[in-house]
Amino acid sequence: MDKLVVRDIREEDIPAIWEMEQVSFTSPYTRDFFLDQIYTKHAAGKVAVFEGKVIGYICATFRFHESHILTLAVHPDFRRRNVATALMNEVMAALRAKGCVFLYLKVRVSNTSAQKFYESFGFTAETIRKKYYGNPDEDALLMMGRL
Repeated sequence: MDKLVVRDIREEDIPAIWEMEQVSFTSPYTRDFFLDQIYTKHAAGKVAVFEGKVIGYICATFRFHESHILTLAVHPDFRRRNVATALMNEVMAALRAKGCVFLYLKVRVSNTSAQKFYESFGFTAETIRKKYYGNPDEDALLMMGRL
């Protein structure tokens, strides 16, 4: 996607992000969560924009040398087109620039395609968090990558 732009989240992006969040997850984050990603000092939120439309986003937090991906989603019409890869590359570069060394995330144990995606960035499975997710109840796989 030659015309894809990845940039920081802005307030005007929230409606498109919120719509994707509701389509992508059974327990979506709130609109206020995404506002926090803009104004919180230790947050790194990015959006992918194609032809003026927000088609994906990623939100991460960081503190000292450690960071965490909180959510990543791509609009269903644009999945499997390297949008998530572009978002990951951008947020990882931003976190590296902040001095982060480790990057953690949690993923449903049943979401093997997401696990493979993260493994392609060098993430490895660290542990299981029992009954971490609800709606439906499911364990989370905690994964760790190095920046």
